[in-house]
Amino acid sequence: MKRYRQGWLVGWLMAVSLTVQANECPGWSTERLTRESRALSAQVAVWDRAYHDQGVSLIDDALYDQAVARLAEWQRCLGKVPSHQPLTRITSTRDTRAHPYAQTGLEKTDSEGVKRFSSRRNNLWIQPKVDGVAVTLRYQEGELVEAVSRGDGERGQDWTARVRELPAVPNRLSTPLSGVLQGELYWRLMDHVQSRNPATGARGNVAGAMAQQAPTPQTREQVGLFIWGWPDGPENMADRLAQLSALGFDTADYTHRLDDRRDAAYWRDKWFNGPLPFATDGVVLKQAERPGVRRWSSSPPEWAVAWKYPAKQALAEVRGIEFRVGRTGQVTPLVWLNPVLLEGRRISRVSLGSLERWESLDVRPGDQVAVTLGGLTIPQMTEVVWHTQERSPLTPPSPQRFHPLSCFELTPGCESQLLSRLTYLGDQLKMQGIGEGTWQALMEAGVVTRLLGWLSLEPAELEQAYGIGNTTAASLMEQFQAARFAPYATWLEALGMPPGGSARLGDWSTLAGLTPSEWQAQPGVGPVRAEALVAFFSHPDVQQMAARLNEVGVEGF
Repeated sequence: MKRYRQGWLVGWLMAVSLTVQANECPGWSTERLTRESRALSAQVAVWDRAYHDQGVSLIDDALYDQAVARLAEWQRCLGKVPSHQPLTRITSTRDTRAHPYAQTGLEKTDSEGVKRFSSRRNNLWIQPKVDGVAVTLRYQEGELVEAVSRGDGERGQDWTARVRELPAVPNRLSTPLSGVLQGELYWRLMDHVQSRNPATGARGNVAGAMAQQAPTPQTREQVGLFIWGWPDGPENMADRLAQLSALGFDTADYTHRLDDRRDAAYWRDKWFNGPLPFATDGVVLKQAERPGVRRWSSSPPEWAVAWKYPAKQALAEVRGIEFRVGRTGQVTPLVWLNPVLLEGRRISRVSLGSLERWESLDVRPGDQVAVTLGGLTIPQMTEVVWHTQERSPLTPPSPQRFHPLSCFELTPGCESQLLSRLTYLGDQLKMQGIGEGTWQALMEAGVVTRLLGWLSLEPAELEQAYGIGNTTAASLMEQFQAARFAPYATWLEALGMPPGGSARLGDWSTLAGLTPSEWQAQPGVGPVRAEALVAFFSHPDVQQMAARLNEVGVEGF
């Protein structure tokens, strides 16, 4: 049996696996993957230059991180070593300095990864993963002599002069310490709850402050400092935290030892849902005793991992566009995605709402889009992050072709609207166990080709549809028979009577004889609704359905 896809589907669903795993290679030719990879790399470079040279964040921090990860994934699919590291901002060695100790990135993990990491280690500690801009501070005899941005992990921008202007960073320590501190410059927030307000732009604000020629005193006051590492400090964590506290840093306030009573999940939940003075994007687990400094490198260390919070926004690849025609004739573009996980949910489809929005965004298969959950329940596409280089031709249905009085029967192009009409009718008539899937199966089998085509069906005809056997056919027949006794007012709604109509005004023949002025005499009915009601009751297809209902004895017709 030939099966068609529900709705008006144009374009194609790209040949990729329906999986939420991020390490799947696109189903593209090598030539196209190379072309797309180069284009995305160029786009990331644009974001990088704006971020560091101008202090402007052109993309949400989380989406930037995911885009860079997507680029690395594509490059690995091409057999190449990823050429870009997250937050790499160094384009030359001018005005840069080498890090005394490399600014190491961290491996990202999940709850199962945390269990594995914890099972092999003792004396573990946890800190919030502050969402800011990393910095290395070097003190000589208690005086700040060097401040270096993270850069590419080995070299960074020379921020010494700017950092000395920040009130949160001491230019002179209370003791003549000589050593290196690593931390995060963050944007101060008042009682910030990450779960309620994830999109703060905090990282971009700090980057902007560091890039400005002359930030105001108020801007400099807004930049705080959290010290999370002391690579040449005491080996014992308790001693390390005590000395940092004595130096005036609040590291100990946000560094806790893990135990059975308060494990990683406890602190992660506490910091995600509780007030903090900075934005966070997860937690960092680290063992107290680290390898010697000679083992430090720019690659992720084995003694620490990051457990990030659930994503509030996800970068998803578009598989295809479906233009679905609803019951009233409105054309709604549906964007089918390579599935992503968001708030623990698997998201594979979002609605754009209108043709106008689709046209303004120009969404095509292969595009990378930002997806979020509106009100934490409804998947929404917020923006196109990056357009694919290969633009698939799409031909949406003409809005003029469909309207509230089109597609009462199955003609070419009417599959989607008739299916929507049948689904709505079944809901209004309270047909139990009959939903969109059942109606689609009956349409595909050619058993139901009109809105009321089911009224004269026999069980043997129902069994022609895919998945319908004797038992199901008998159940469907019971529901079809019961629907004939539904109230007159319910039937009017099921047929799609426009708003403003009322069964209280009389039987079908009475309603069909009302003039526009008589309809306007009813509460809430203006000229537009009156014309819609007259058009509905006088439409040949609707009149034919009313006659059919009269034949089978439905009250009111």
